[in-house]
Amino acid sequence: MGDHTEAVDIEFDPKVTTYEKLLDFFWKNHDPTTSKCSRQYMSAIFYHGDEQKKTALGSMEREAKKRKKSIKTEIVSGDHFYEAEIYHQKYILQKHATILDDLDIGPGSQLIRSYVAARLNGYLGGYGKLKAFEAEIDDLGLPQNVEQYVRNRLK
Repeated sequence: MGDHTEAVDIEFDPKVTTYEKLLDFFWKNHDPTTSKCSRQYMSAIFYHGDEQKKTALGSMEREAKKRKKSIKTEIVSGDHFYEAEIYHQKYILQKHATILDDLDIGPGSQLIRSYVAARLNGYLGGYGKLKAFEAEIDDLGLPQNVEQYVRNRLK
């Protein structure tokens, strides 16, 4: 265990979005002024390379000018990222083992890297509505029984 921070490593396509837009999303959906917690739950923006570091620091400076309280978020290198243990991965989806079986998604890197598993984990965790699920069903390529299972959970 030791000294760690729980984080999400986001891979993005710069043709679709930018690091700047991800930072804007972070600032709009997070209160960076709350008292610093333990290192495990600290507020942080991780960067990869000098350009991302410069962009992150600039975004924090702009954000600081908008706020009365000081920002507690730290800007730190993302050079070392360690994936959580498998039992933490897609935790909610793992409670629906029949779906994983039906999708033939095994434990390990297959579960960790699966876009479909990530989307289903979110929906089953209550982070999406039936209408949004219906809008992306074709892209997910789910078997009919899995589609129906998720629909029933979202109703």
